[in-house]
Amino acid sequence: MALSVWRQVDGVLIGGWSRNSELFDEAERALNLIKKHSPLDHARIVRELDRIWVNLSFHGLAEYVHSLKACVLDERFLADPVTTTEQIASTIVHEATHARIERYGIAYEEDRRARIEAICFRRELAFIARLPDQDKLRDEIEKTLSWYANSDEFSDCRLEARYVSGGVEALAHLGMPNWLIRAVIFGREFTVRVKKLVRRTE
Repeated sequence: MALSVWRQVDGVLIGGWSRNSELFDEAERALNLIKKHSPLDHARIVRELDRIWVNLSFHGLAEYVHSLKACVLDERFLADPVTTTEQIASTIVHEATHARIERYGIAYEEDRRARIEAICFRRELAFIARLPDQDKLRDEIEKTLSWYANSDEFSDCRLEARYVSGGVEALAHLGMPNWLIRAVIFGREFTVRVKKLVRRTE
């Protein structure tokens, strides 16, 4: 039976289900990089996050999980040899900003999502400005910010579609057979439709 493994760094738990401790090392190096170059961002991370959880994410490279006060980093992102410590650190800053915004009572609702993401990406840019020789990463974040300016990307429909696509990729990564993946996705889609129908009839 797999057990989660954790270590504590500056009051933040870093760990997950992976047996590859190098992934946890990557997250720890990123946290230390933030501490070295941006004490303000590091202080916010320590305040806003209880844990940095290395796992598979259906939402992309990372996500903030409010119920756990956790920044979830996708293990494929950390394991990719082209991923840099600076990219991981920037991503943690982004997700901690989501946590801070939610603590202020601003929910991640459809009509606010584009503005919330813009705030998080700008916080990344402010952090990147403190790092040496990161012009390429800064340009990538600026392009992403410009692309996400289209609020349609954050509609409930688009987010659900990306979640399903991410789920298929994650389950395939785990070696789940295609027929079982289809069954899992169908079950989720059926549940979502039922919930929508219930809300309409209430």
